[in-house]
Amino acid sequence: MTALTDPRQAKVFRFVRCTYANGEAQLVYALDDGPELIERIGFPDAPALPHEREAAFAAALRLLHLIAGTSYYKAGVPKDIVVVGEPLDVATARFLDQVYLHGLAEFAYQNKLDLRGRIRFPHGAVEAASAPALKLSRRTLVPIGGGKDSLVSVEMLKRMGEPATAVWVGDSALIAACAQRTRLPMLNLKRRLAPELFEYNRLGAYNGHIPVTAINSAIALCAAILYDFDAIAFSNERSASEATLEYDGQPVNHQWSKSFEFERALREHVASHIATDLDYFSLLRPWSELAVASAFARESRYDDVFSSCNRNFRIRGERPADRWCGQCPKCHFVFLALAPFVAKPRLLNIFGRNLLDDLALAPGFDALLEYREHKPFECVGEGRESRAAMFSLTQRAEWREDALVARFAEDIAPQLDRAELELATLLHPASTHFLPFRLRGLLHAHG
Repeated sequence: MTALTDPRQAKVFRFVRCTYANGEAQLVYALDDGPELIERIGFPDAPALPHEREAAFAAALRLLHLIAGTSYYKAGVPKDIVVVGEPLDVATARFLDQVYLHGLAEFAYQNKLDLRGRIRFPHGAVEAASAPALKLSRRTLVPIGGGKDSLVSVEMLKRMGEPATAVWVGDSALIAACAQRTRLPMLNLKRRLAPELFEYNRLGAYNGHIPVTAINSAIALCAAILYDFDAIAFSNERSASEATLEYDGQPVNHQWSKSFEFERALREHVASHIATDLDYFSLLRPWSELAVASAFARESRYDDVFSSCNRNFRIRGERPADRWCGQCPKCHFVFLALAPFVAKPRLLNIFGRNLLDDLALAPGFDALLEYREHKPFECVGEGRESRAAMFSLTQRAEWREDALVARFAEDIAPQLDRAELELATLLHPASTHFLPFRLRGLLHAHG
């Protein structure tokens, strides 16, 4: 083993091993013959794993090992990938090729790299054995992210009478506060990155966006088998499937691991390689961001605990300003998406200020509108949703005189097709989704 002085010069990325014992999974990687990079995933108060579920858990753990490797592979983007141990089957290798190519597309764009043809997971000729049925209990894990979307999912499941548990990964006090407010049973999983990764960053490693939702999805699959849940309900809307931009003939989607494409691919892998009765889906897939905002507006109990602000995500405090920086794309989009549905005094109380009455924020909102700029690299809705929301505010006396709303009405709206600005058409559920039969009633209750 030798010290790695320049991660970008690494020629091989190795998946060394993954193990599980006493409620902790260890995911081990290495660049060339450098030191082992050990990531640790904690499953608190984990019950003993029944013998009949051991193979499925091992398959889920290996998938987690392979997907979580994005955090370490990107440090050097080596030309060769080696998976120690049993060879991957062709289907798994192809799935991982897509996870790395599309999940790291934004990272590649920002670092001026082309990953096409570079990422090739090795595979053997063997085919995977058929996945078993685990006879999991009818219970749903609901990943909580601290924002409005997962809280809408929680309330939907409550109204359907579905037994559910709020789950989250990491130590965010903000997410913990949201989870507590749901009054659901809670499960807080832990993830600790290999400390050497931060040293690699100091040495000049490549850095950038990774498919966090894909990693958290794989963690949730392990948790579902371990804690006995038959469903995992994420909260990704249909807008997550839209690419942020296209670069050199390749779509680049900041939200790719929240997209319908990823959801479908992971579902297929779970059914064929892990368990036939473990359901993975997005509860909000039929709806637009605006439809979800409309649903959130009906419930005020989360106003003082939720936040989608990435810049201030770790800051907590009594004042609304402590949860919303007011400067980032997420703040801008959530404010705009809620404005048509939330009473103005309530919205200003949530954010602590009126973001639509500040001309200095015009460039940020223009990006959301896709006016002279592409959509931000953030989890925000489609440009047409932002345009429809802004147009709806021009029709309301309480909003129309605010600086950015007035500017939109005067300078931008006249350039747009009025028919494409109708908000109502964006509130209907779409037919593209994987909602299980037991939850199809949501399409009528919230359509």
